[in-house]
Amino acid sequence: MSLIELQQAIEALPVEQQASLAAWLAERDRPQWDLEVEQDFSAGGAGMSLLDHVRAQVDLGESLPMAESRERR
Repeated sequence: MSLIELQQAIEALPVEQQASLAAWLAERDRPQWDLEVEQDFSAGGAGMSLLDHVRAQVDLGESLPMAESRERR
């Protein structure tokens, strides 16, 4: 079955079955996603520069940590 045929078959499913399929795909991919996030935010990971930038903004008072922001609402 080609990708186009698979897409067409999915679109022909009832909405509830499409939702079940989406949930199954998300659950199936969760371990890989978790691993990628862990790697990105480990020492030397791709996300560390972003995290350092956000921490610097907090240190300068330019933004608040999420916990403090929620408390002020």
